[in-house]
Amino acid sequence: MADITLNVEVREQTGTGSARAVRRAGSVPGVLYGGDKDPVAISVKANEFRKALYTGKLLGHLVKLKHGKETQSVIAKAVDMHPVTDEPWHFDLYRVDAHQEIKIAVVLHFHNHELAPGIKRGGTLNVVVHELEVSCHADQIPEAINFDLTGLNIGDSIHVSDLKLPKGVTATLADDFVVASVAGTSAQASEDAAADAEVAEAAHEEAVAEAEEAEAAESEEAAKEE
Repeated sequence: MADITLNVEVREQTGTGSARAVRRAGSVPGVLYGGDKDPVAISVKANEFRKALYTGKLLGHLVKLKHGKETQSVIAKAVDMHPVTDEPWHFDLYRVDAHQEIKIAVVLHFHNHELAPGIKRGGTLNVVVHELEVSCHADQIPEAINFDLTGLNIGDSIHVSDLKLPKGVTATLADDFVVASVAGTSAQASEDAAADAEVAEAAHEEAVAEAEEAEAAESEEAAKEE
């Protein structure tokens, strides 16, 4: 279900001059496209658009577009911000049916960094992709895809197949694609190498001691037989 309704006005003119006039009138210019219809220049009151944008449920979500008595489902595909004022400057809406299969990018969230032994030991989480493109019905777009880092060590990788996707949602990337990994620092790598060397040396010394004990036992047994 769409949580946001945008009341739009149709713009009769297009181009830079028209967009400037819309902004001076207190609205944000945009374009509605997709489906089997031609693109339409539209606008939304700036205060209404800002309110919808800052809910976090506009961009990449199913939205209800309203023009007069007509309504339709759309996806907010893009929002451009002014580089200085950081105000909404332009937006793109894409026509969809609520049950239409679409492809869309969904943000990835990683949780419980403090419960990952590798990170606690000084490792870092290297994120390869911050968003995952998925295929799903327009009314089933996830808010986010979450991954629990608990138990991960240095050298562990997170693949697409490790992500728990909601029912009806599939990733467009291959299952073996690495989305993130836990990497160690050079200092940590040196420390691990030194620890491995100590373990190997201890194992070698233990093996030598066991061999010497066995040889001594054999010699003592041979002496008794003589």
